[in-house]
Amino acid sequence: MNQQLRLNKFLAERLGVSRREADELIAAGKITVDGKPAVIGNKIDSKSKVCYNNKTIPFDTEFIYLAFNKPVGCVCSRHAQGQAPTIYEILPKKYHKLKTVGRLDKDSSGLILLTNDGDFAYQMTHPKFHKEKVYEVELSKPLEPLHQQMISDYGVMLDDGPSKFMIVRKEESNLLSGAFRSAAARELARSPRGDGRERRGARKNGLAPIYTVILTEGRNRQIRRTFAALGYKVIKLHRTHFGKYELSGLKSGKCVIIKP
Repeated sequence: MNQQLRLNKFLAERLGVSRREADELIAAGKITVDGKPAVIGNKIDSKSKVCYNNKTIPFDTEFIYLAFNKPVGCVCSRHAQGQAPTIYEILPKKYHKLKTVGRLDKDSSGLILLTNDGDFAYQMTHPKFHKEKVYEVELSKPLEPLHQQMISDYGVMLDDGPSKFMIVRKEESNLLSGAFRSAAARELARSPRGDGRERRGARKNGLAPIYTVILTEGRNRQIRRTFAALGYKVIKLHRTHFGKYELSGLKSGKCVIIKP
């Protein structure tokens, strides 16, 4: 018996949208089934020809999930930006059809996920799912305790709204693990240690002021813009975790298959 599937579920999985958004695409007349305009509530099977904006969406797809350690200097788009190469010039050719799950800017490095499963991408990136992303951030100067607490407790107003995330010093980040990461970070962020004098001397002693940042949003260059608003420059930004996934020793420029 040919298995039937609700059309909006099929579209959500293939296009990376919610089922409600899939229904909106159907209502807008952008979806056809076997050459006819789709109707909300339609069911399809492997013999159905589903098209979005006149392009066929394959019914049978082998989903692939990939973790990639992005080097500094390359971009996550499919098109080069100036002299900057794309990650697809580094990835094996067999993965070139995969799409990135969110992005890292050219000057950032670390964990990027790629997949052809739109539903997985949606679950990982939509704000309502609160997927934690963890970064190691090196600043141009030590972070003042007041600024650390300001960002963590109240947020900093940017052009696109308030920005709020957890910050702890790198040496304290080993206290963070698994499900306790957010709670531990919140407690440390609310009680920044010291008066900042020892950290103001860190650069003189050759020690870079490095912090662990934990956030659930995914706005464009949010971490860099937040610190810049308070007079700091991000020297290095490296993502180590995205939801339950982590780099775990994966070398820069290398990738590995992961399980959803």
